[in-house]
Order: sequence, then C-alpha cells, then structure tokens
Amino acid sequence: MSSPAQSRTAYPTPEDPLSRFAFIKAVLGPLMRLMFRPRVEGVERIPGDGPVILAGNHLTFIDSVILPIVCDRQVFFIGKDEYVTGKGLKGRLMAWFFTGVGMIPVDRDGGRGGVAALMTGRRVLEEGNVFGIYPEGTRSPDGRLYRGRTGIARLTLMTGAPVVPFAMIGTDKLQPGGKGLPRPGRVTVRFGEPLEFSRYEGMDRDRYVLRAVTDSVMTEVMRLSGQEYVDMYASKAKAA
Repeated sequence: MSSPAQSRTAYPTPEDPLSRFAFIKAVLGPLMRLMFRPRVEGVERIPGDGPVILAGNHLTFIDSVILPIVCDRQVFFIGKDEYVTGKGLKGRLMAWFFTGVGMIPVDRDGGRGGVAALMTGRRVLEEGNVFGIYPEGTRSPDGRLYRGRTGIARLTLMTGAPVVPFAMIGTDKLQPGGKGLPRPGRVTVRFGEPLEFSRYEGMDRDRYVLRAVTDSVMTEVMRLSGQEYVDMYASKAKAA
C-alpha cells in the first residue's frame, strides 16, 4: 500500500505540497486577507474530510488566488501550464506559488485537453482531496453567469463526491478584465449546501442526466452569486 505522500504524486503536483501550502497560508495569507478583506460565508459547509468538489463562478484571475486562502483544506485545481513554464525569477515565483496553493498544470489546448483535465480531477477526488472547478470553463466576459459544461457532472457521478457550490462576488471590480495587478478592496466568497447526486449513479454517460446535474449546480451558483444567467457558453460569447 502506498503512503499518503506517494499517493499525492499520482498527479503532477509539487513535492510535499501541503507543507508549502501551509507556509503560503501562514506568510502570504494575512497579506492577501488585508488586501482583499474577504467576507467568507458558509465555509463550514465544506466537509472536513473525504472527496469534495467546489464548483463556482469565475470572474477574474484572482478567484484562483482567493479560493485556496479562504478554505481550511487545500484545494487542488486545474490551471494553464503557462503559469508554471515562465522564464526568469518571475516565472519561477509564479510556478512556486501556484503549484504550492494546489494548481495542477495541464495543457488544455487541443482535443485531449478536456479529457486530461477530467482525468486529473478524478484522480484528485479518488485520493480523498478537494477539487475546485469553474463549470463555465473560462472567465465570464461581462460579469454574467454562463452555461456550465458537463465535466462537473461527470466528476461527481464517477467519484460520488459531493458538490459544494460557491460564488465569488466583487473580484471583477478589483481586477477588471482579469489583467494587471488587482487593487485592494473587499470581496465576498459564499459557499452553499453540499449537493449529492447518488440517485444518478452509473449514469455518467447519459447526456440528459449530465446536463440536468450541471444545470442543478449552476442554479445554486446563480442563487449564491446573484448573477444574471445566460444560457450559452462563455467561450462562444467571447468569440462572438
């Protein structure tokens, strides 16, 4: 039987990520809390152990910085591999930080990118960890909530992990367009009640079930965030 440390290396995370995560939270956490002054609601709804999927809206780049800081458990999530392949001191610091807080770099370009991300998320959950995902698949282009992609449904049905919906509120005001340095201000992170879909066990290939599960999750995210919902994919809106 493999040890927990060996188990964590089943997917491409840094060596001993939990100790680095603890260090980042202890050293940079207070600074980020001072800068963003997060108001956190319902974090106690995240189960204290076992696999959990955190599914929420995605407004801007700093969402993925704030979410790990406000959660007690480490949150693993998929990120662009370009975040860890930069050159020079800046590139090394970005790679150190993002892999330390739980980002797993995956090349999402091409037809196999989505499959790689899905399988990585499945491994994270099967090892009893927390996996964060933005069902919209990309940042909202205009602050509205867009249609969720069914990867979230596949993950919960394949692993049995509950889904805790969450909402980021105000992050887009601090970093409009997701570019440049964010300005100080207050944000809210709101977590909902865990959702479980055991009634659909074994139906992870049924596209109607996948859509129904995904829409249920997005309905909760919409309720928590108060965003206007748009029944189209954000990527299509960006391309229009």
